[in-house]
Amino acid sequence: MQQEQKKTALVLSGGGARGAYQVGTLKAIAHIQPDGGANPFGIICGTSAGAINASLLACESDHYGHAINRLEALWQNLQSDRIHKVGYSQLLKSTLRLFSSFFREGISSGAPAALLDNEPLRELLSTEIDFDKLDEHINNGRLHALCITALAYSSGQNISFYQGDRGIKGWRRNQRLGVGTRLTHDHLMASSALPTIFPPVKIHQEYFGDGAIRQSAPLSAALHLGAEKLFVVGVSYNKKDHAESREPVTHKPSFAQIAGHLLNSSFIDAMDEDLEMLEKFNFISRYLSKDQLKAANIRPIEVLSITPSVKFDEIAAKHISALPLSMRTFFKTIGATSTGGGASMASYLLFEAAFCKELMESGYRDAMEREEEIRAFLSA
Repeated sequence: MQQEQKKTALVLSGGGARGAYQVGTLKAIAHIQPDGGANPFGIICGTSAGAINASLLACESDHYGHAINRLEALWQNLQSDRIHKVGYSQLLKSTLRLFSSFFREGISSGAPAALLDNEPLRELLSTEIDFDKLDEHINNGRLHALCITALAYSSGQNISFYQGDRGIKGWRRNQRLGVGTRLTHDHLMASSALPTIFPPVKIHQEYFGDGAIRQSAPLSAALHLGAEKLFVVGVSYNKKDHAESREPVTHKPSFAQIAGHLLNSSFIDAMDEDLEMLEKFNFISRYLSKDQLKAANIRPIEVLSITPSVKFDEIAAKHISALPLSMRTFFKTIGATSTGGGASMASYLLFEAAFCKELMESGYRDAMEREEEIRAFLSA
């Protein structure tokens, strides 16, 4: 592997079912780069659903095109029952467990309290992702590091678990840790455990949940791992390039509308703010000498970010009818079936093939529209 490739990192944010968009973007890269079979990313970092895509890509580092085909097949054939148990009895059972925890100081007996049981997701990941391959790819120089981020519920720290080159050193910042370890499916399940939606996962002596929560600096892990170039794939509508019209308020906000904003603040806002901060540091670095850069501990980082040109909540509203009846009933009850803000929450949990396929197509189009820019970034 060339040294430059080792310093190019792929950063995949979280977003539940929105993660399908990332697959379309990654597929475009396979078509854009001269050798579609070569892995262009030596460092791969993922959070939540992005961690799932990142892990499969890293574990198949010997052939990028093959990994993309695997990812595409996974998302194209997705159904809710492959992610979590469905049915009225399951929803009722989970709701009762949550309700009963209120009488035990919020602590449930038996399994951790959560709205949905995502044990089918564990079975799916165990079949699709083979972490035993990581060491071989790292030793052969195909991969520098894979990083999966999760939130520790007891300490409140955002922990980036990584497996990579022996020369990588862990890090400790305010509420952020980098911990070298042997990655397993437990780390994936923890990183993608949406709070209250999916149950937390115990790793060592602590319970962990979705890594996007309290992730104040989503790009930092890749930089600590040695990245000098960042290819970032987001899951939020690109408001910069499109005029946003404000619709008149016709009703009070529904539960789903409020929950959608909370999810957006976790999965989207932190990434956007971190990218803006990095752009500012890059701007400042142009006016500093090498000695000044070293003294200020600043180094320029080349960044290419791909963001959706479509609104996922509008697409989700069209596909909610594809969900199992129990989930449709649940979404309708909390107001997650309308485009007036409620469908935003549904877009995170709409694990159905038609919705995922449309997001993948959107990701592919958005990336291909920037083909020359991506080609130059990867071949620099």
